[in-house]
Amino acid sequence: MINTLSIAVLPFENMSSDKENEYFCDGLTEEIINTLAQVNGLKITSRTSSFFFKNKDISLTKIGKDLNVSILLEGSVRLSKDTIRITAQLIEVQGDFHFWSETWDRKLENIFAIQDEISLLITDKIRENFGHFEIKDKLVSKQTDYIEAYQLYLKGNYHFQKWNPEDLELAKVYFTKALEIDTEHAQSNFGLSQYYSMMAGLGFLPKVETYEKARGFVNKALKLNPQLPEAHYGLASVSYWYEWDFKKTIQHLSKAIEVNPNFAPAYIHFAFHYCFLKKFKKALEHIEIAISLDPLSSEVYFAKGYIHYIMEDYDASIKILDTCLKLNPNNLLGIIIKACCWLMQNKIHLVIDYFTSDLPTTIDVATKYGILGIAYTILKDVEKKEVYINLLHKEIENSKAERAQFFMFLIWIHSGEKKKAFKWLKGIIGTKPTLMLTIFRDPLLNSIKQNPEYKEITDEIFLSTFDIEENDTKKKELLTKAQRKKYSQKLLNYIEQDAPYLNSDLTLKSLASHLEIHPNQMSWLINHEFNKNFSEFINHYRVETFKRISKDPKNSHITLIGLAYESGFNSKTVFNTFFKKETGMTPMQYLKL
Repeated sequence: MINTLSIAVLPFENMSSDKENEYFCDGLTEEIINTLAQVNGLKITSRTSSFFFKNKDISLTKIGKDLNVSILLEGSVRLSKDTIRITAQLIEVQGDFHFWSETWDRKLENIFAIQDEISLLITDKIRENFGHFEIKDKLVSKQTDYIEAYQLYLKGNYHFQKWNPEDLELAKVYFTKALEIDTEHAQSNFGLSQYYSMMAGLGFLPKVETYEKARGFVNKALKLNPQLPEAHYGLASVSYWYEWDFKKTIQHLSKAIEVNPNFAPAYIHFAFHYCFLKKFKKALEHIEIAISLDPLSSEVYFAKGYIHYIMEDYDASIKILDTCLKLNPNNLLGIIIKACCWLMQNKIHLVIDYFTSDLPTTIDVATKYGILGIAYTILKDVEKKEVYINLLHKEIENSKAERAQFFMFLIWIHSGEKKKAFKWLKGIIGTKPTLMLTIFRDPLLNSIKQNPEYKEITDEIFLSTFDIEENDTKKKELLTKAQRKKYSQKLLNYIEQDAPYLNSDLTLKSLASHLEIHPNQMSWLINHEFNKNFSEFINHYRVETFKRISKDPKNSHITLIGLAYESGFNSKTVFNTFFKKETGMTPMQYLKL
């Protein structure tokens, strides 16, 4: 079922003569997504899924259906020297019609004020037409006084989102240049933290030194902007994978979601944590939230497939991982866990056939040698097993690859060399290896999970963690019972006596101003007392006015749409839509009756 308060922001089209300004359009789109995501009560699709449709000729109805949203925002950007023109339109997916559009011509130096203006208008129009949620008086703050630093940050993020080594290095260059101009730019500090975290996690840079750099930059980003959800998530990642500080991890994940209720990566991280605690129901609940926010992300389907793998539901895991790999055929972890499912199903031939064929470039040799080494170990093919053990040893000697060491550990387990495996594990556990957090629940270790020596090692780490209780605080009502009665009557009196609905420019804010209450309270009042959103409430009176004046012989010379405008409507589409919703028939059918 589609949540009526749900929106996806499609990538804004670059209308500039310079095609290199693509980075700015993508950046502006992402900034609007991030801003709207922080509005509690409004569900917004994550960047990954929204950008899936970039440069694709697909109908808006299908896009809305695929993303499971009721509203789409599309627009364009024209950048010329120091000026910018932005257009934006809101589309109702079900009716496939534009119910609001606006154009802004501004100086580029005012970009943050423009973003705030756009975001406030968008949220206002969604609330008026779809239902109540609270909106802050200001949604976007000024990031920096240096527009050039901001542009360099957007370029850095543009390249970072491409997720390949060459673009990651370009991202680092742009983030660094931005900080040379403004060392206090929180987003660029976070950008460098992301770069170092990813390089450490992928094994491209030394782990300890690189994670220290990541932590330094993310701490500075948070100091500069404590309300940056991405920075809280970055600290949660460092705390979890590098420090094994689970308490701090949960604190930062909770803060990230508090600031941005639509932050899908935090829900994915929560799902992993619940999975490691063997609380699979909660893990899957969190992953479904992440899927609803980012339905076309390969990462979220990898996480769901991984949970089912740990649950030892291999058929379900493979099916979900196939979706992950359809969205991104090069998802390394998706390929590895699918191979692990085959190993656990004893479909060894599928593993060998896949890993001896032409492989995606994302699969490193340590992974290839490790998976094949386990496969031949299970087959008891000693000769081929030794071949891959020797190859893994070379990888360990050359690069000290953590992944190669863990594959060796798994081979020893399946060879029955448990003493050698436990000795190695005890020696490495003090370094807090990242992969240990994912492997200790792995079904490939089922043969040793009840072993006292293994339990002693893992209990020391994981019994110190604590269960997470979700906060379920009841939302405070915006008006007391007495206030609800007072303002309801005041509103109805104003409607009856002054007929403000005849003004086609009437807004929720102007109505609230007349009654001298905050727009959030006005929205809440209409929603709770009349069980309608603002547009439904006002257009009801406009429809009744049309029905009345259309029967008057004095108006027989006025066209149908003319009568609609006289009733307060300013759009033929909106008039027809609301009239049919109210009466169950078209205006023409009504007049004939």
